[in-house]
Amino acid sequence: MPHAGAGQALPVPVRRPAFSWAAGLALGVTILALLPLGFILWVGFQTGWPTASALIFRPRVGELLINTSWLVVIVVPLCTLLALALAWLTERSDLPGARWWSGLAAAPLAVPAFVHSYAWVSLIPAMHGLWAAVLVSVLAYFPFIYLPLAAALRRLDPAVEDTAASLGLTPWAVFRRVVLPQLRLPIWGGALLVGLHLLAEYGLFVMIRFDTFTTAIVDQFQSTFNGPAANMLAGVLVLCCFVLLGLEAGTRGRERYARVGTGAARMPSPAKLGPWMWLCLLLPLVTALLSLGVPLVTLGRWLIAGGLEVWRWNEILPTLGQTMVLAIGGALITVVAAVPMAWLSIRAPGRLQRVIEACNYMVGSLPGVVVALALVTITVRIAMPIYQTVVTIFLAYMMLFLPRALVSLRGGIAQAPVELEYAARSLGRTPAQALWAVTMRLAAPGAAAGVAMVALGITNELTATLLLAPNGTQTLATAFWSLTAEIDYMRAAPYAFLMVLLSLPLTWLLYAQSKKSAGR
Repeated sequence: MPHAGAGQALPVPVRRPAFSWAAGLALGVTILALLPLGFILWVGFQTGWPTASALIFRPRVGELLINTSWLVVIVVPLCTLLALALAWLTERSDLPGARWWSGLAAAPLAVPAFVHSYAWVSLIPAMHGLWAAVLVSVLAYFPFIYLPLAAALRRLDPAVEDTAASLGLTPWAVFRRVVLPQLRLPIWGGALLVGLHLLAEYGLFVMIRFDTFTTAIVDQFQSTFNGPAANMLAGVLVLCCFVLLGLEAGTRGRERYARVGTGAARMPSPAKLGPWMWLCLLLPLVTALLSLGVPLVTLGRWLIAGGLEVWRWNEILPTLGQTMVLAIGGALITVVAAVPMAWLSIRAPGRLQRVIEACNYMVGSLPGVVVALALVTITVRIAMPIYQTVVTIFLAYMMLFLPRALVSLRGGIAQAPVELEYAARSLGRTPAQALWAVTMRLAAPGAAAGVAMVALGITNELTATLLLAPNGTQTLATAFWSLTAEIDYMRAAPYAFLMVLLSLPLTWLLYAQSKKSAGR
């Protein structure tokens, strides 16, 4: 048995209590975040089954359920097919300018969904209904599936495909039986994001004049402040979210496709498009024209038509300032609230940590209108001093965007060696001091990415801000929305342009991360 020699220091074991300070803080944040779900259940109980059933099982709810279901059933497969075709063309074929087409396929994320709708409605005023909603939704949301699919295609080892081809399978059979099963996780993950966005979206469908649960809840709340009716609709919407989460978890499978053998995966040889090259070019070209060309041309047309007069800086600058204050303040609060949970997931994973983290991801998947409706009623009834104050709006932002902060923080903390924390604690630092002085400094890039992602999410957030923002507060999104509600598309154009401008860094960050995750 080896002995410690002279001058050698034995490692100091650091014991972690079963219920640490981080677990306590993370549990407190989770209980706070679960308020919307708890409130909806409480309202349903207080309303009573006769009244609740009368509010739920009525023709209007059936119409909304049919509209929302058709939207999800049509849009999600179309987004998947479009994203899969674009990902294969840009990553696995000899398509000319594939790198540029790849960037253009991710770029529509820089345009908020309701700005897509604004562009199309101002171009074709008669555009409305289900198929209009389908077209705009596909153009706005397909990048959520394209980005993980493109990253997954870059990571796949072509040796498996070569083996399948050597056994006599045709190229289509190789793709269907070998490649496609390995894309199950990114397809289902991206499809889940698209489905949740469809359930939560408000501005896009109001402009297209297509009723969904979210539009009906906001209309019910703003027109009559009918708490029970709005909350019963919110309860049905929450059930729809849980159905999507359950479908994704139950159908993504447990197969493993990681490379186990020695060596490194080689880069695949691009497929030759041959005489189909120019026809294949039409897909990324038409997609870019519809998803980017229409919004940019429409914005440019309104800005040129309005000239310098639409740039009313005495109104725009305060709105921009308030947007930045809410975005930066909400992002900092959200990231700080996510630190204990992110630290637990890396340093002390366990059953409690998994439950806490799952609860926050579940709440983060809720539409903003559900969170806002719960907070409005709670503050009116039991916390009136914080009703329509920055406290309430920051709380809503934390609930909605905590998963974004968690994802970024976990990556940063994982890159900070735990031995440095142990060393700091052996020198007398408390666990919190060691975390702040050592780990968080090393995890600063991940924390900064989390702040940026949450801040830009807040910049484009509409429903929670409309319902919860203090009187006199305007963000770029709410100012844009109030002007488009008055059909003043010309004056709304500068606000849409600034939102796109502020969203570009987030889009670049997501695109760069997808490249980095694939080793490029």
